[in-house]
Amino acid sequence: MYSANPASVILISTKIIHCDVADDNAGQLTIGANMVAAAGAGAATAITTNPLWVVKTRLQTQGMRTGVVPYTGVLSALRRIVHEEGLRGLYSGVLPSLAGISHVAIQFPAYEKIKSYMAKKENTTVDNLSPADVAIASSISKVLASIMTYPHEVIRSRLQEQGLVRNSEFQYAGVIDCIRKVFEKEGLPGFYRGCAINLLRTTPSAVITFTSYEMIHRFLHQVLPPDTKNSVTHHKSDDQVKSQPDNRANMEDNKQSQTHSNKITPSIPLGNK
Repeated sequence: MYSANPASVILISTKIIHCDVADDNAGQLTIGANMVAAAGAGAATAITTNPLWVVKTRLQTQGMRTGVVPYTGVLSALRRIVHEEGLRGLYSGVLPSLAGISHVAIQFPAYEKIKSYMAKKENTTVDNLSPADVAIASSISKVLASIMTYPHEVIRSRLQEQGLVRNSEFQYAGVIDCIRKVFEKEGLPGFYRGCAINLLRTTPSAVITFTSYEMIHRFLHQVLPPDTKNSVTHHKSDDQVKSQPDNRANMEDNKQSQTHSNKITPSIPLGNK
């Protein structure tokens, strides 16, 4: 409730980039182009929403922190974090968040490729896939990306949870120190603590977000079809502009040929009377 939905922001941003670039590539983007679009949108979202993630994590875990006056709300948390820790406190854990760009860099290309595979298998286009197919593609891509990149969630949460008043046993000096201490104390399972609950929360959210976006997008295209008349007129005007120099060149060539023929044609003598 206290943070924006990054998946929705990234989805819309990536789709805008996808539509702009895909027009020049027959409607399909390469895996690299999909990854660049998703990573760019993911980086912008992570930097913009990181303060909200810090507040959300502190509010969720403040009951576990002894000797600390609890926050009374979102504004109270923002004011106290800035006052006690400075603006830097609002961006604690931002590096793991940026590392989490790999999540969307995996999820969105996988989502597009799964849709393309399902469309070819059903002998149809991507835009004509059923809601069930879109839901399957979004759920598979989300689970795959989450499992591959979940450790950054643990590191980010650990760094965002700690404030000025910290338990020295669990105090982390930075990203590398946090990774080292988690591995030494908990091993590899420590990096996947809470992964199952996270999948139960984020997978249905991704399915609803992706499926609703695709269906609404199709509906709007049917109700408000793109204006093809302007594009046709634009192409015609371009052709006319291109043809004008050609016509001028042809006229100049004709004038030159006529002048040349006049010079070559001999004069006819009138003769003596």
